[in-house]
Amino acid sequence: MERLLAIVRESFTQAREIWIAGGGGMVAIAVDALVLFALATHVHLRLREKGLHAVPERTWRKWIEHPNERRGPIGKLLDFVAGAPTLADATRAFAGLRTTELAPFDRDLRVMRICVTLAPLLGLFGTVTGMLATFGALASGSGGEKTMSMIARGISEALITTETGLVIALPGLFVTWQLTRRAESYRTFLTHVETVFTQQQHARAKRAAAAAAGEVAALAS
Repeated sequence: MERLLAIVRESFTQAREIWIAGGGGMVAIAVDALVLFALATHVHLRLREKGLHAVPERTWRKWIEHPNERRGPIGKLLDFVAGAPTLADATRAFAGLRTTELAPFDRDLRVMRICVTLAPLLGLFGTVTGMLATFGALASGSGGEKTMSMIARGISEALITTETGLVIALPGLFVTWQLTRRAESYRTFLTHVETVFTQQQHARAKRAAAAAAGEVAALAS
C-alpha cells in the first residue's frame, strides 16, 4: 500500500511539473479536454439509456400488437407513437420523436468535433508562445546560466503544449467517431421501428376493412 501511495505521489509531482512547464496554454487545453470528455460521457450514458440492443427485434415487433407487454425505453417509445389515431398522425409522431431524440446527440457530437479540432490548435498556440519566449531569451543577449534556463523553459513550453494537444485530440477523435456510429445506429433503429410499425398498422387497417366488407356482404345476402 505504501509503495502504491509513493507511486501516486511521484506521478502527481511529475504531472504538476509538466503542467507548470507547459505554461498558460495548458489551462486552455485542460478546459477543452474537460468539455470534450464530459460530453463524451454524457452522450455514452444517454445512448445506453435508450436500450437499443436490450430487446430483440422479434420482441418489440410483438409489442406493437400487444401493448400490455411493453417494457423499458423501447416500450415507452411504442406507447408514444401508438397513441396516434391514423397512419399520418403516426408518421408525424415519429418525425417529432426523431427530432427530440436525435437533436441533443447531434448538438453534443458537433461540440465534441469542435473540441477535437481545437485541441491541436491550442497546442500550436502554446508552441508559438514557447518559441517567442525562447527567441526573447536569445535576444536578451545576457548569456550565462539564466539565459539557458529561459531558453529551456521556452522550449519545454513549446513541446509540452504541442504533445498535450495531440494527446487530447487523438483519443478524442476515436471517441467521437465511436459515439457518432452509435448515434447513427440509433437513428437507423428509429427508422426501422417506424417502417415496421407503419406496415403492421397498414395490415391491421386492411384486415379491418376486409372484415367490415365481409359483414356488409353477409348482411346483404
